[in-house]
Amino acid sequence: MRMLVFFVPLAVSASLTSISHVIINGTLSRAEHAEMIISNYAIALSLFGILERPVLVFRQTASALAKDKASFKRIWAFFIKVCLVIISLSAIIGFTKLGDWLFIYGFNAETASMNSLKVTFLVLAAVIIFSGLRCLYQGIIINQLETKWVTVGVIIRLAGMFAVASYLVYAHHANTSTAGAIIFLIGMGIECLVSVWRGQKIAGSSLTAKQQNLQQKDIGSFYFPLVFYMSFQSILIPIIYAFLGQIQDTHLGIASFALAFSITNLILSFFMYTHQIVLQFYKHNKAAVIKCVLIFSIVPSVLLGVLCFTPAGPWFMRTVLGADVRLAAESLHVLKFFLIKTLVFPWVDFFGGLLMLQKSTKSLLKPQILNMAAVVLIMIPLVHVFPELNGKAGAMAASAGEVVGLVAISFVVFRKQKMAFVRKQKQIKQET
Repeated sequence: MRMLVFFVPLAVSASLTSISHVIINGTLSRAEHAEMIISNYAIALSLFGILERPVLVFRQTASALAKDKASFKRIWAFFIKVCLVIISLSAIIGFTKLGDWLFIYGFNAETASMNSLKVTFLVLAAVIIFSGLRCLYQGIIINQLETKWVTVGVIIRLAGMFAVASYLVYAHHANTSTAGAIIFLIGMGIECLVSVWRGQKIAGSSLTAKQQNLQQKDIGSFYFPLVFYMSFQSILIPIIYAFLGQIQDTHLGIASFALAFSITNLILSFFMYTHQIVLQFYKHNKAAVIKCVLIFSIVPSVLLGVLCFTPAGPWFMRTVLGADVRLAAESLHVLKFFLIKTLVFPWVDFFGGLLMLQKSTKSLLKPQILNMAAVVLIMIPLVHVFPELNGKAGAMAASAGEVVGLVAISFVVFRKQKMAFVRKQKQIKQET
């Protein structure tokens, strides 16, 4: 019961968060030239995802290390330094020719849409600050087991985003990729306010004044391995978009992949806190945790299969997302190849949780690098030999990379467990 009380609010909030991009893509898909607009937004969002990763890790950092007011202040100071670096990078990309070069040669963006693309990115860059503050205070909220407030913040955020999206559609202002970024900014600002309000109250009343010996190097040793791990995860999608810029129908390929990927994330999002179950309960009830992970791998695959192989899929694409017949059909074809990812991802997160439990976050990096390498090696022949695959090439590569990542991370975990067992046996022999 404790497992459910702790996990369900986090899972619900993660699932609801994924609706954000469904709202945005559904809004943009109703505009004229929807494929081009969604494509531009997807490119800006993919770069945003890379820069946002370092601030997302503050949720885990604050949850694990902020045990008193003094330690929280040190983490806050560390957070400010990270934000200053991200703001500087965003300004360089948004206001200099370096940004043009990055979008054109890194993401195969069209020169004609550069102004709209850079404005969209600058709005999304502002989202990063709100996102970081939200995560910093959510770490405190999770640390004190008040996970229901994470869900409350997301619900209020979605209500605000839906209201803004409805207004933009009604006023005929949802005809640029910047409109999607504005919806996202307002929604994140709302969630940030809720998290900061509740987190401040908890910090003032629940965190003790007693000081633990937490140094900047301690924060860094916990923080940076997770940053690199999550950054490698976020780089995967921009890599795929870059390759999709070389396919037969660029706009259709990127737009269909973006819609299919957002649906996959929506379904998987409920199970994206699997590692938290491992961290909190694996030591006390291994069997129950493994049963949960087994369910977590089956349920999302069944749900995705319903969309792929029943009339529910075309209805959802056209009615809920507002996609035209061509884009809807192509997105459903792409979605079929994500079935592998939904089967594999919960187990990857499970093994990642085991490594976090062992305080071996550095070991997360190698499997993720192999995942990324597999995606690149698979995308190269697909886009050049089979360019007609369009967005399906991206889904094939993403799913294959996930399988490679699972094999690699399971090997690392089993190897560490074997080494720990050998050390224990040696210790027993020495004692006897």
